Amino acid sequence: MKIFGIDPGSNRTGYGCIDYSGSQHRLVTYGAIATPPRASFPEKLRCIHSELVTLLATHQPACVAVESLFHARNVQSVLKLGHARGVAVLAAAQAGVTLVEYTPSEIKRAVVGYGRAEKQQVQQMIKLLLELDDIPTPHDAADALAVAICHAHQLTPSGTISADSVAGRPKQRNWRKVKPENLTTRGPS
Repeated sequence: MKIFGIDPGSNRTGYGCIDYSGSQHRLVTYGAIATPPRASFPEKLRCIHSELVTLLATHQPACVAVESLFHARNVQSVLKLGHARGVAVLAAAQAGVTLVEYTPSEIKRAVVGYGRAEKQQVQQMIKLLLELDDIPTPHDAADALAVAICHAHQLTPSGTISADSVAGRPKQRNWRKVKPENLTTRGPS
């Protein structure tokens, strides 16, 4: 089963495709879509979308796995990342493939075994799991391969998502039901 992983970014979007046979990972391709530095933001999004559409048509994966948004302090960065992620989701939808999303901690836990693993640890595990001579570069490509491997580790031998992996995922929180008095705040460390 071919799994296509995407690590979205507005300046550089990583991608990686693996073939997973139930017990082995085999590298198909990886790289990064670098947008022109002086291009307008809409032009960067068009570039990302266009390249992803071409890559998905070329490799014809069974599914696409995307890293979901994480919390950041800079609102502008999160908005730009959300737009880049949106065009990646659109490309997958247009290709007619299944789309799955994983948080950064789920990806790290699936690849390294620890949800707070360092980037270097993830890259080293990618190298080992795919039996590569070197760590994939740029880091965005290694991250995309980690997303694809994370999804592979959630599958049963028949290629469906295992019930254990769904049960182990944290439940989505409905923030409208959270009462302010139930929240704890942290002071400066």
